[in-house]
Amino acid sequence: MNIEQDLRLALNVRENAKPGTCNYSVGSVLKTKNGKRYTGCNIDNDAIQSMCAERVAFAKAISEGESEFEYILVVGGPKGGNIEKCLPCGYCRQFMNQYVGDDFKVYTYYDEKVEEYTMKDLLPHSFKLK
Repeated sequence: MNIEQDLRLALNVRENAKPGTCNYSVGSVLKTKNGKRYTGCNIDNDAIQSMCAERVAFAKAISEGESEFEYILVVGGPKGGNIEKCLPCGYCRQFMNQYVGDDFKVYTYYDEKVEEYTMKDLLPHSFKLK
C-alpha cells in the first residue's frame, strides 16, 4: 500500500464530505487489483438513506466496470477536527462483502499509524449468496 499517496487522496476527498447533522466527515480510497484508485466521501441526507464514503468509492468503481478490489483506506473524524479511528459501518461491511473476498484489506489511519483488518475480521459471519 502506498500510504502517503492514499492518505493524501483520502484526506483531500474527506474535505468534500457533506456530513449533515452528524458532523462526521469520512474519506476513502479504494484500490483495484489493476492499480486504479477510486475515492469517496460521505454524503448525508436527512430525508433518505445517506451514502457512506466506502459505498461511494465502490459505486464509482463498479460503475466504471471494475470488479476486482485489493483494499480500501478509510479516514474520518469530526468535520474540521482530528482524524479518529474510523472503520466501515455494518451496512458498508455487508455491502462491500458482496464484491470482495474474506482476505480483502480494510485500512484506517489515525494517531500517525495504520491499522489493517480483513473483511473476515470485520464481518466474521457474513451473508453471501455465492
